[in-house]
Amino acid sequence: MDDIVKIVAEYAAYFAEVAAAFVIVIGSIQAIWIFMITLYKNKDDFTGLTKSRLRLGHSLSLGLGFLVGADVVKSAVMPTWESLGQLGAVVVIRVILTYFLMKDIKSLEQ
Repeated sequence: MDDIVKIVAEYAAYFAEVAAAFVIVIGSIQAIWIFMITLYKNKDDFTGLTKSRLRLGHSLSLGLGFLVGADVVKSAVMPTWESLGQLGAVVVIRVILTYFLMKDIKSLEQ
């Protein structure tokens, strides 16, 4: 039974990491597209930069959420003090990044 749980958890963590990469890549492509289209339409308008930063910020925030989830699932399967300490450090760093990213997004939206 433990082996099945470990296998399912490994696949779940892998899926979350793939989802994070997918979300970040698609969000980056969309941000570049929004910026290029807006720049092409009006060269003096900087709203494209703001819109593209918002798109990228939202995708990075979602991607970081998936990565934190993947780290939690990995550590839940085989918890050691070392892996828990690494998980704590990674989660703290990613939460801080997400906090400041969301703060920047809110200021851009206003």
